[in-house]
Amino acid sequence: MLLKKTTDDEAWLERLQAGDEAAFSDMVRMHHRRMLIVARSMVGEAIAEEVVQEAWVSVFNALPRFERRSSLKTWLMRIVVNEARMRLRHESRWVHFDDDDTGGFEGFLNRFASDGSWQAPPVVWTTHGPEGTLTGHELADCLDKTLDQLKQNQRMVLELRDVDGLEFSEICNLLNVSESNVRVLLHRARATVFTMIDHFEGTGEC
Repeated sequence: MLLKKTTDDEAWLERLQAGDEAAFSDMVRMHHRRMLIVARSMVGEAIAEEVVQEAWVSVFNALPRFERRSSLKTWLMRIVVNEARMRLRHESRWVHFDDDDTGGFEGFLNRFASDGSWQAPPVVWTTHGPEGTLTGHELADCLDKTLDQLKQNQRMVLELRDVDGLEFSEICNLLNVSESNVRVLLHRARATVFTMIDHFEGTGEC
């Protein structure tokens, strides 16, 4: 059973760094899913699990040297990003984070505040009954397709920020890019998703 410990609990971290297997298993259960999301956004579905497994080996080997200068979550994400980068370099498919212009998306940027939060969020759907359930599944499928079509750098920033809840500073450190670049990538990804939701709401089609 997962222990009721936060990833910043000092005693728990000490157990981790001392090689406690139960603590390590707890950490895997807490963070594997989010690490897989990051890996998928960088290397795709086919090899994401392999990249995360390699990241866990690196984590296990590096834990005794973890200096706690950042949160454990940020440290883990940095390792999986580095593993994914190494794999992409090996396959010559690394996506550079140089998408720092806003051409074509000015009309959408006013939907977001300066901190990256929604000013005009998508409608919260409340559906009931079989028809509503079907609509919800269709929207989820459409969202998956939209995410798959995003540029890798945009999807990665979107998932790190909106799925995993990382701060802008953490994302900048993980990806080694400027905050302005991260914000533009996030705005573009959100704008694409928002456009899809608007279209779906109006037509019922993806």
